[in-house]
Amino acid sequence: MDSLPSEPASASSFPIKTRQTSQDNRNYNPFEHRKVQHPTTDSETLIHLIKGSLGSGIVSMPLAFSNAGLWFGLGSTFVVGAICTYCVHILVKCAHLLSRRAQIPSLDYAGIAETAFSLGPKRLNKLSRLASFAVKFFMSLYTIGGLCVYTTIIAHNIKQVVEFFYNTELNIRLYLLMLLLPLSLTNLVRELKFLVWYSLVANTLMGLGLGVALYFILSDLPPVSHQYAVAHVSDWPKFFGTVIFAIEGISVVISLENNMQNPDHFIGCPGVLNIGMTLLVTLYAIFGFLGFLKYGTATEGSITLNLPVENKLAQSVKLMIAISIFLTYSLQFYVPVEIFRKRIKKHFKVHLNLIECGVRVALVTLTVVVAIIVPNIGPFTSLIGAVCLSTLGIIFPAVIETITYWNDPGMGRFNWRLIKNSLLVLFGIVGFLSGAYVSILEIITINL
Repeated sequence: MDSLPSEPASASSFPIKTRQTSQDNRNYNPFEHRKVQHPTTDSETLIHLIKGSLGSGIVSMPLAFSNAGLWFGLGSTFVVGAICTYCVHILVKCAHLLSRRAQIPSLDYAGIAETAFSLGPKRLNKLSRLASFAVKFFMSLYTIGGLCVYTTIIAHNIKQVVEFFYNTELNIRLYLLMLLLPLSLTNLVRELKFLVWYSLVANTLMGLGLGVALYFILSDLPPVSHQYAVAHVSDWPKFFGTVIFAIEGISVVISLENNMQNPDHFIGCPGVLNIGMTLLVTLYAIFGFLGFLKYGTATEGSITLNLPVENKLAQSVKLMIAISIFLTYSLQFYVPVEIFRKRIKKHFKVHLNLIECGVRVALVTLTVVVAIIVPNIGPFTSLIGAVCLSTLGIIFPAVIETITYWNDPGMGRFNWRLIKNSLLVLFGIVGFLSGAYVSILEIITINL
């Protein structure tokens, strides 16, 4: 097998420079000191970004609109998309600034949080390790939860097609169990560079699948007056959880930027991030709007499940989407493995490749087991989005930027940066609590 790839550092991997020393090193360019074994080009990074976000979320967007209403959902999708994109921007900018201050070539998400607290106000320095742990915990929870959703969508789509052809009916949990072996084998590929082919195939299949799905959706499409414009306010938290799950790609963003050949091209105007997120949010909004307009309250957790199973073209869509998400699983899987890989290298000196393979199989098994326990797509998607992505995608970036800019260059005129980040944190907390409560309640109701 190939050697372990180079990886972004946690702050504890390097000696943190003092605040006084960092002022003397403003010319330090972290990009020049990065040693990436297989750097990705701008186009490859864009492919990864689109594939990293364009997974199970888009097929759940019509369900999200059913919890928001046709027009309220359309506007709110762009608002949430803008907020998520902005939070990624400030997180990456903080990563660059902190890398210069600490003279560290690159930082992973946990390293960004740890370095911000280490170099921030003195009373917060002792919380640096806790900040790193919090990021790693929510990142692992989100990624594993997201992979569970991926597994469930794959199983549901395969189940519909297989049972139509063979005129039989098996419990969805059996289909989930049968996915364990193929998922374990495909996720033994370890280099992000080599996963580009997974992304290319997955993007192609997803594009074809969504295109054909739109064909069915646009057939005999009812007028917009056929569906309600605004849903009841009690359903909004489920909309928020599902949309942020679909849009937010924070789990792969930092890894992608750290592995770029030209990392300064990631943010900016237009930048890889802006191009990718503009395309993604627009696609999500269109798909969610039209899907809900077509199927209304009968919309399933994955819109592909609404397509007529007796139609061969619709059957091909279900299989294309299933294969696409199957391949996307590997890209999302890269993040939790990176977290465990550091632990493996720290505690083990021999048989690293064998131990890592064992960890990979164990993590795949965990996602399948959780999916078997909770095989309901809709509420589980909303729960993961509300709990993990409101934290990772909104709250943590706002807190990190506040701490990073606390002393230099400061909060800006009228403390605008502090006010702005306080509103972001409040928005994230409300989404976290309300989305988690409503989703858990629905999961309990369904499984009783």
